[in-house]
Amino acid sequence: MKVCFCGLGSIGKRHLRNLTAVACGRNLPLEIYALRKTGAALDTETEALLAGQLFGEEELGSNYDIAFITNPTSLHYAAIRTMAGRAKHLFIEKPLFDGGDYRLEALHLNPQGVYYVAGPLRFSPVIQKLGKILPGEPVYSVRVICSSYLPDWRPGADYRLVYSARKELGGGVALDLIHEWDYLVALFGFPQTVSSVLGRYSRLEISSEDLAVYLARYPDKAVEVHLDYFGRVPRREIEIFTENGTITGNLLSNTLSFTDGREQLRFEEEENESYLREMRFFIDHICDRIPYSNLRRCQAILNIALGKEVP
Repeated sequence: MKVCFCGLGSIGKRHLRNLTAVACGRNLPLEIYALRKTGAALDTETEALLAGQLFGEEELGSNYDIAFITNPTSLHYAAIRTMAGRAKHLFIEKPLFDGGDYRLEALHLNPQGVYYVAGPLRFSPVIQKLGKILPGEPVYSVRVICSSYLPDWRPGADYRLVYSARKELGGGVALDLIHEWDYLVALFGFPQTVSSVLGRYSRLEISSEDLAVYLARYPDKAVEVHLDYFGRVPRREIEIFTENGTITGNLLSNTLSFTDGREQLRFEEEENESYLREMRFFIDHICDRIPYSNLRRCQAILNIALGKEVP
């Protein structure tokens, strides 16, 4: 398979390594190129996985099997438009876009292609287990929190310069932490209505919002979501209040706890396993020639996260 990566930051390198591992396990030969905006030297491991580096669109070919859109969010739409006619399938890093005003129809995507927007928490053992448990649980309400301190995210880097801190690059908790809405929709579907508060409330030196709070109404339940960049103690949890008690999923420790006497479930695996499951899902659809697209779903989730209309 001939592949092109548009962007090779930390997440692009992770997908590159995982693609290589999955392809190796399936005996799929790869020819991988990277379209880059900078000439900065790559680390030896990454460079060894590439057949070549491209430094301008004029160097692109026209017959890629897969394009990975892993550049800053603000550049996604242009990159997708560039690669749509050059690649049969697209893997797009979350979030899909940096706003809700882009038209998917204008991209003229092939309905027989696989167009996938990343959401690795959907593939975490906690969320996958909840997907099996919850159909038998009468749920009254749900409370979700993702809280951490942005300056601690990348030790040694100036947090004020990373894309998360910069609104113009698509940063901010509403989009950066869109994983929470992604897995909530996977578990419960789309809400009827959502009210939200988004803004900057801390003293962090950033231009993007550092807090997003949502209250969503479903026909039979209410959902609260809290996302921030300023929590000094990292938390990533979902609490589900049911007729029989409370189920707590901790996405940092990979545990599920119950107040009704059931034994705690602990999933022993590395963080990257969720990303590998996601990559296998994507590659399997391509190899089995099963058309797939979650673009409209992810665009609808993006609108919810930005405090816009509910689909």
